[in-house]
Amino acid sequence: MMPGDTNMTSIVQRIARQALLTFRSPPRVGETAGKSFLDNHGKLKSLMTEVRAADLKLVPRRADDGSLGVLPPLTYHSASPPVTYMHICETDHFSMGVFLLKSGASIPLHDHPGMHGILKVMYGKVRISCFDRLERADGSPQAVPPLPPAQLGSMRRSVLRCAGEYTEESGPCVLTPDRDNLHQIDAVDGPTAFMDILAPPYDPDEGRDCHYYKVLTDSDVNSTEPKEKEVWLMEISQPPDFWCGGEPYPGPEVCL
Repeated sequence: MMPGDTNMTSIVQRIARQALLTFRSPPRVGETAGKSFLDNHGKLKSLMTEVRAADLKLVPRRADDGSLGVLPPLTYHSASPPVTYMHICETDHFSMGVFLLKSGASIPLHDHPGMHGILKVMYGKVRISCFDRLERADGSPQAVPPLPPAQLGSMRRSVLRCAGEYTEESGPCVLTPDRDNLHQIDAVDGPTAFMDILAPPYDPDEGRDCHYYKVLTDSDVNSTEPKEKEVWLMEISQPPDFWCGGEPYPGPEVCL
């Protein structure tokens, strides 16, 4: 097989190579993306649009299928994890894998500091609610919810940008460091799985740690109607009913 022969190269391999090209030199936070990045990102998004569960050798699971992989220590949880992760590959520039959600499970509202991301549903249906943090006031500032002074430092003024449902027939959901960067993902009407690329990967030592939030002001995050509504978010600890297990990735090997 020749290095450029895409006829015999799995789409997962092609996605990984394109992700490496795209995120090797991404625009800095607050910097306008150049033509090269936009072109490469467009190619990556097109490949993500094409990929299907069968390409990853994923078999859609039933609502009563409890075989969701490695269980966490029973000292912490007595049940199987609501979410599991299949690791495909990771470099300094991006990580790629598959998240599998049980019926009714959610990945709570969380952020991706300074990161780009692309999410593509492999089977089932998810509802994704996307928020952006507002760094400065736009017009009249919204009143701060009444909270003890000690909690005010964990408040984040934000806006609900959009909320919508995605299936395997939908295009990818895309986030950037400053657009749709905070999101909540809910499984709808049964188990679901989605392929996920984050660039660069989470790294607490580099200031890219995952933070969780809850909405304090009235806002229907389950609405499917696009909207932009200002809200207050409060940073919280990882919710006790959410944890992520791991299981083997069954699809084609990726070499970079």
